[in-house]
Amino acid sequence: MFKLKWFLSGLILKLFCKKIGFPSYFSFPIFFKGLNKVSLGKKVRIFPGSRIETHGRGTINIGDNVGIAQNFHITSGGKLEIGSGTTIAANVIITNIDHDYKDINKTLLDQGCKITDTEIGSNCFIGAGVIIQAGTKLGNHCTVGANSVVKGNFPDFCVVVGSPAKIVKIYDLDINEWVSVSR
Repeated sequence: MFKLKWFLSGLILKLFCKKIGFPSYFSFPIFFKGLNKVSLGKKVRIFPGSRIETHGRGTINIGDNVGIAQNFHITSGGKLEIGSGTTIAANVIITNIDHDYKDINKTLLDQGCKITDTEIGSNCFIGAGVIIQAGTKLGNHCTVGANSVVKGNFPDFCVVVGSPAKIVKIYDLDINEWVSVSR
């Protein structure tokens, strides 16, 4: 029954999105702003309580077969991409927007924003409670541990954890094993 309801919601929201592949769906309640700049591939599943926003020239592109758990918040003022096959757990925030704070005579909201493209590779796993900050480039087949705060460039086949997130394992293609990285 739920899947039918979600499917129907996807059909309705298809009128507002730039692109929705079949059979993708949204679960309500959901908050959205600027859906005409959001593209979803095939089999994208977005569960209840999500918030999807684009601002100005911002775009959001989500590849095929992406699962996104409840209470997901994504906001874009530039280019933001999530690769195919990625799984995103509950309570995750992904952005490419930073608030400027240099002028102490102005409130944060009066200073504008800095936009830095954010990219998440294919076949990644993003754990519960993760925050992915503006400018992050996460390679393919990366795992991000729960409650990590991620900013920076991370190569393919790595595990990152912590606040700030650091690489703790990499996949060694020569020996076909995950290898710990000393911290």
